[in-house]
Amino acid sequence: MSHPAPSHRVIASGTSRSFPIAHPLLEAAGETGIVVLLLGPGAGRAFAALADKARYTAILIELGTECLGVHTGESRGEEGANVLGFARFRLGEAPPSDLVEIVRQPKTTPEAIAAARALFTGHGLKTAVCADFPGRIIDRLVRPYYNAALGKLDAGLATADDMDLTLRLGLGYPEGPIALLERTGLAAHHDVTSALHEALGDPAYAPARRAQVAKARQLKGA
Repeated sequence: MSHPAPSHRVIASGTSRSFPIAHPLLEAAGETGIVVLLLGPGAGRAFAALADKARYTAILIELGTECLGVHTGESRGEEGANVLGFARFRLGEAPPSDLVEIVRQPKTTPEAIAAARALFTGHGLKTAVCADFPGRIIDRLVRPYYNAALGKLDAGLATADDMDLTLRLGLGYPEGPIALLERTGLAAHHDVTSALHEALGDPAYAPARRAQVAKARQLKGA
């Protein structure tokens, strides 16, 4: 059963990766509301400066690759209240998808989760809820896959075209991994997987050589 979207306000602090252009959710925002959406790279600072946090049913902080706990703090695995993190999944420079990953903490209230879901779904988006880990759901699953594909290309397993064709026809993927990374930016993949490698220490997230090269060329302005 779907619920009507709750009233909401938006506080933007810089350009949002989730909502970089006009969207019905932004256009429906008011001066007040029971949900507040904090957007942009300064969302964490906006949260710290937000007055009377308890009056909101839900406070939604836009995340990058970091944990929500970076902004809210953590305590003995029992953290959580009316604050959630979120991000619309977006691969590199591709437009944001309609999927919103909502990040909860162990003691996040059911009312806050319900309000967050209703806000996003009420404006045409889909939601998935996950625990508070860097990279959330999709990046945790796909970044090792992309790194492995790039590594196999370097090892000479097959050509890029044959690898892409195999994944598309063999597993039904809409696009092969090499073509997808070329379209959305190898340097952008480097940035995300490097951040996850630093946060998690898992070698599966270490940027593949081709991603390192793309990042080096980006830094040179090539």
